[in-house]
Amino acid sequence: MNIQIGEFAKRTACPIQTIRYYEREGLLPPPDRSSGNFRLYGERHIERLQFILHCRSLDMPLNDVRALLRYREQPDEDCGVVNILLDKHIHEVERRIEALAVLKRHLCALRETCSDGRAAEACGILQGLSEAGSMCDADATRQG
Repeated sequence: MNIQIGEFAKRTACPIQTIRYYEREGLLPPPDRSSGNFRLYGERHIERLQFILHCRSLDMPLNDVRALLRYREQPDEDCGVVNILLDKHIHEVERRIEALAVLKRHLCALRETCSDGRAAEACGILQGLSEAGSMCDADATRQG
């Protein structure tokens, strides 16, 4: 099977620009070329792109995807490194969840500063946003 990039994009629900980007990054192998120099993709490209897209849907960074692809191509290798890689990603997701929880607390506290029916000049949210640097500075001090 040889399909051009438009059909490849449709079958994988992946934008053409993203396909080209993954090619430039070395995540997708270079496609064959037609006599008219059109890119021609096969089943191996579809399978590999689906793997990449699944990894990206789990918010894995490209370097991790690249590493996973290497291990996928070496089926006899010990998968301990794959487990370590995924554990690191889980830890990063947990860190981001904690950061989002802090953000939510700040937003909720800001929301509590204003009730409906006030004039904009008396809006606690707008006043709080004008002073938001102090909240960010306090967070940076705590995390730093």
